[in-house]
Amino acid sequence: MVAEPGRFGRVESLAADRGPTALRIAVGGQLRKLREQAGITREAAGEEIRGSHAKISRLELGRTGFKERDIRDLLTLYGVNDAEERETLLELVRNANQPGWWHRYSDLLPPWFETYLGLEHAAKSIRTFEGQLVPGLLQTEEYTRAVIALGHESVETTRRVELRRRRQEILDRSGGPTLWAVIDESVLHRPVGGAEVLRAQLERLVEMSSWPNVTIQVLPYAAGGNAAAGSSFTMLRFAEPELPDIVYLEQLTSSLYLDRQQDLEMYRQVMDRLSVQAEPPDRSRRLMAEEAARLK
Repeated sequence: MVAEPGRFGRVESLAADRGPTALRIAVGGQLRKLREQAGITREAAGEEIRGSHAKISRLELGRTGFKERDIRDLLTLYGVNDAEERETLLELVRNANQPGWWHRYSDLLPPWFETYLGLEHAAKSIRTFEGQLVPGLLQTEEYTRAVIALGHESVETTRRVELRRRRQEILDRSGGPTLWAVIDESVLHRPVGGAEVLRAQLERLVEMSSWPNVTIQVLPYAAGGNAAAGSSFTMLRFAEPELPDIVYLEQLTSSLYLDRQQDLEMYRQVMDRLSVQAEPPDRSRRLMAEEAARLK
């Protein structure tokens, strides 16, 4: 097989800017393309690395770390014999296996949420609907502390608050993502942490709603029922075509990552309808400011 110049160039460009999770997904996507071009089934590829088709699926989706031995064997099976090309992809594999900044908090995090942090870090745009609480990227420290107290022992509260603050740094990062949040009006009235904590949180929302990369809309009671049917969710979009859009749904003890085209299209339509039902950003800002003033 003759190496194609720059075949892994776009994947390589992810290494510096997007973090290991995004790179792992991109490398997995490249492995899938190589397998398909070689006309090899997942079952045959799995047998080559002493695994199963499910293992190949996880590798190609970027849902698991890479073992260099496995990747070397797969590249040989796929006919990638050019030494320079093989080493380029193997170096990307090594980079993809590096821990992200959130690794130091791994003792606090379930594995499925570590994956989300990596995707959030890599995203170009984040759209979220929240029906119960202020979205994590918009929370004040005291509001975060109150939310954490609802479900965790206080001994780790400080580190959990620190983790949330570190997540929020992406909104200040040069080239960071845009955030478009639709929040149910009930969030403005739910006194998480008490009236003073809520007031400060609302004032923070008013402030952040004027940031050029942040859009906040309030879905009012007057809108009646909504297409989300009470389900909060987040949509992540990436700049690179190698990374598919992802819908993230969080549950109490697990999460779902949706990337099938029909699922993505349904959630896009739901988010678009919610954005139309919600108050425009200027009116939403006034609603938040009025509620904050009422709590003084």
